[in-house]
Order: sequence, then structure tokens, then C-alpha cells
Amino acid sequence: MRLCSVKKILLIFLLSLLPFSVLTEEIGSVDTVFKIFGPNYRIIIETFNDPEIDNIICYLSRSKTGGLKSSIGVSEETSEAAISCHQTGPVKLTDRIKRAQKKPQVVFQKRTSLVFKKLQVVRFYDSKRNTLVYLTYSNKIIDGSPKNALSAVPIIRW
Repeated sequence: MRLCSVKKILLIFLLSLLPFSVLTEEIGSVDTVFKIFGPNYRIIIETFNDPEIDNIICYLSRSKTGGLKSSIGVSEETSEAAISCHQTGPVKLTDRIKRAQKKPQVVFQKRTSLVFKKLQVVRFYDSKRNTLVYLTYSNKIIDGSPKNALSAVPIIRW
């Protein structure tokens, strides 16, 4: 293998570790487990807008590991999450979204371990029912998790 190819593979791998560029806003959190050393375990509620569709907002609750590992940034988060998405104004779907009906489109990602695990939100478009469907789940490079949550947003005239 040529050195140039190795550099390209390494660059692609490093870029894949960067977080997805959706801005979230933390709405609040509740403590679930008290820890003497390090932060408590929590459930965090965050919100984000669909990056491609105006007037769709999603609320995501997820668990956040506490303790010493969390305080130094090496803890692995659990796979529990819930999602609720809503239409807040007129929605216009692009042809790209309509064409990708059965293919998941990533709208949110958050790393939940140092390297190998992330929480994702993907969007599907159900053209028959004119509905956007958002699925949240956790995946690992080696072994994913069946834990997931779903939110459907029927698109209504505004």
C-alpha cells in the first residue's frame, strides 16, 4: 500500500471522529445517581432543529454517565434515549428528501464514548402519509444497540 493511500485512509478515519455539525441547546437535566467523586449521573434534555427542514424541532432526552471517568472524558454513555419532534411552521420538503424515502438521512450525531460509540437521529420520509419519521438509536463500530425511540411528524398545511 502506498504512503499516500495510508494518509488518505487515516484522514478519513480522523474526520469520521468529528461530531456532526448540528447545534443543540440543553433545556435542562435531572440527577439520577449521586456520586461523591465526579459529576452525578443525569438525564439531559436537549433540543435541535432539523438542519435541512425549516420549522421542524426535535427534543432529545439521553442519559449521561457520571463519576470519575466522566470527569476526565473517558466514560461510555448508555444507549437509552427518547425523542419527540414537532412542526412549528410551514414545511417545504426538497426533492432530495422526497427521493430518499427509505434511506435514513442523519440529522444529529453525538459521540457517547471516546472513540467507538455514538447516538444518532436519522430521518425518513413516508410519502404515502406525508410524514417525517425520526429515529434515535445508539451504534458502535462493532456491536450496535437495539434500544431506540421514534417520533413521527405529519406535515400539515400551516
